[in-house]
Amino acid sequence: MPDVITERPEHPGLTIGISGPARRSLAHRLISFALRMHGAHTHFIRPGSRVDVSLLDGLVLSGGTHVHPSRYGQAPQVTANYDPRRDETDVRLLCRAEELNIPVLGICRGAQFINIFRGGSLCQNVTPLRVNTRHRPLLLPMQTVRIVNDSRLGEVMRQPVIGANRIHSQTIKRLGHHLRVVALDNDHFVQAIENTRGQWLMGIQWHPEYLLYHGGHRRIFRHFVQAAEERKLIRLDEPLEPDDSPREEFQSGR
Repeated sequence: MPDVITERPEHPGLTIGISGPARRSLAHRLISFALRMHGAHTHFIRPGSRVDVSLLDGLVLSGGTHVHPSRYGQAPQVTANYDPRRDETDVRLLCRAEELNIPVLGICRGAQFINIFRGGSLCQNVTPLRVNTRHRPLLLPMQTVRIVNDSRLGEVMRQPVIGANRIHSQTIKRLGHHLRVVALDNDHFVQAIENTRGQWLMGIQWHPEYLLYHGGHRRIFRHFVQAAEERKLIRLDEPLEPDDSPREEFQSGR
């Protein structure tokens, strides 16, 4: 059955933070559009930002530069641009999001960063290791991805095999703590991970923001926004922590 977009009233207090580089790109604008399409406000978080995570209802770690290999105990093996300030910011955001139990969606670099944050590692260059998949980047959904049926992602995508794009040259190697693999490509490189306990947390290696014309990829964002809304309603009923006090809300789209 084709995915039908239904109108949802915009939740005035639902704010999703999008962590990204110093300058927003088309990808970040598309992520913001996808979230707003499902009723959320968005707040862009640049490297070094001291944003108060307690004011967020969800967090997206977007794509971008490679994570510095020192984060997972390796020296750089490829020539790449690194952004240590963004790495530090994402660590702080993930720590606080975990404390608050707010939903987290990682896209490409974001999925890799979640894995590193949980004690995992990366393969720094998968290109020479590919046998059954293309070596060049693909913006169109020409990569075959196989999804575990008994998973949150399987529930969202509604089919065991999907088409996805591919822009990355790195991938998850050693899996982090309390994570499980829920999707693979035809070379058995990890394409998606999920939390096995605690907060709603998902990392996907492809870029669904470029595939919003496809119902399954739109549903990833819808499912995430719904999880953020459910968590917000629970938090509204929780007593304030001793250091909590009312604060001015973010303005959307900054």
